[in-house]
Amino acid sequence: MTDAPTPDDEQLRKRQAIADLMPKTPFMRWLGVTFEKFEPDDVTMRLPFREDLTNDGSVYHGGVVASVLDTAGAGAAWSNHDFDKGTRASTISMTVNYVGAARSSDLVCRAITKKRGRELIFTDITATDTDGRIVAHAVQTYRIA
Repeated sequence: MTDAPTPDDEQLRKRQAIADLMPKTPFMRWLGVTFEKFEPDDVTMRLPFREDLTNDGSVYHGGVVASVLDTAGAGAAWSNHDFDKGTRASTISMTVNYVGAARSSDLVCRAITKKRGRELIFTDITATDTDGRIVAHAVQTYRIA
């Protein structure tokens, strides 16, 4: 006789499904992002350098940086989500401060959940180049209901 999955097992299975699915959505797949780390409330995404995503052949377009920041924040929100509370989600707001450039470098975004409310999740996201130099910082409010 096999044991039935516990509610906690089911939550973990659903969280892992999100980690598997997010990079495969059409836009993210086109960008080429991957999760390097997907742990509860702490995720890291990587965008391998692509010249066609830059302004000048070496520096990422700000919209590309914002897209990866947003997705990393969403990943952090989902990474420890209680699926009994809902599955409809969207970014409510995100503020990005660009402070540097990833010159001919992968973009690495680390997102940490700062607070979970009933529906709103607040994340803090930092984008760096592969040498750890900060490219941008964002704060995001994400909603799952």
